[in-house]
Amino acid sequence: MRIGVAKETVSGELRVALVPEVVQKLTAAGHVVVVESGAGEGALIPDQAFVDAGATLASGAAEVFGADVVVKVAPPTSEEAALLNASSVLIGFLAPLSNGPGVTALAASGATSFAMEAVPRISRAQSMDALSSQANIVGYRAALIGAQELGRFFPMLMTAAGTIRPATVLVLGAGVAGLQAIATARRLGAVVQGFDVRAAVKEQVESLGAKFLEFDLGGDLEGEGGYAKELTAEQQARQQELMAQAIGRCDVVITTALVPGRRAPILVTEKAVELMKPGSVIVDLAGEQGGNCELSVPGETVIRHRVKICAPLNVPSTLAEHASSLYARNIQALLGLMLSDEGLKLDFDDEVIASSCITRGGQIVHEGAKAAAAAG
Repeated sequence: MRIGVAKETVSGELRVALVPEVVQKLTAAGHVVVVESGAGEGALIPDQAFVDAGATLASGAAEVFGADVVVKVAPPTSEEAALLNASSVLIGFLAPLSNGPGVTALAASGATSFAMEAVPRISRAQSMDALSSQANIVGYRAALIGAQELGRFFPMLMTAAGTIRPATVLVLGAGVAGLQAIATARRLGAVVQGFDVRAAVKEQVESLGAKFLEFDLGGDLEGEGGYAKELTAEQQARQQELMAQAIGRCDVVITTALVPGRRAPILVTEKAVELMKPGSVIVDLAGEQGGNCELSVPGETVIRHRVKICAPLNVPSTLAEHASSLYARNIQALLGLMLSDEGLKLDFDDEVIASSCITRGGQIVHEGAKAAAAAG
């Protein structure tokens, strides 16, 4: 089987879909891996490292996209989608719930495509869960951004000149990114609280040495796939009122709340920002879906009411080397379900294969992607 590794062309995307360690395992199994020259440059992986692992270098995208299986990180551009055909298989982050035009272009190419974010969150598919592997990086980096931008110490310091109290950090959302942010902030010495509408995560938050912040919003609000349910208007109003008071007591607030395919919920209102101490920091990790803070500007760091609000985009690319390594292992695990000694074998009776498939035979087969495409 011929596997193509494309060079990412989206601005700011530094990751690469496969790393030499994984390439070596694939070539040892008899597969041919074609890597576009310069594909690993952003992740500090030179072309020679891929060659040493057994890959062949391609001088352009056309050769890579002509492979039996093409692996990417970011969704393909319209130009890249046009290089695919009915015999192509594409694997990558495809944003199926929000990228209607992109999914439509993939269907038009006739390619069979699989979205890494659509891999079901079941025990058997944990090794393929790229959302979680990248979210760990996001949470880790968020705590570091908070510490860097705060302008105060995170840990308690006892010196001859007196004692400095530790910073207080509040993490909103206790999914993979939130839990990693909590763990990292704790390691940096801050006093940490975690909040989530899902009562089931309380034990996980407390196991990391943080306090679980609880508001009574009317029952458990955990939805499918481990995500939080979308709150009603009344629940949102009540949450924002109680949240503003808690936020006002914190030095750093890290927000991670997302609802797949929809705008991120507003957790930090302007009123809450006004209650924070001058010099406090908000790290909004939901910027790519509009942001959890009412005053966030996606992709920028702004100061409002003397509070610094950071809304970074594509955070995993800031640690591209390790992000690529983790993502490549996720790809490798998914390929393990698709590749056999006889070549490519797609078993659509397999829950992982069926759930993650977005386009097939010129049609959009994923229900969420159909809705996104219909909405334009």
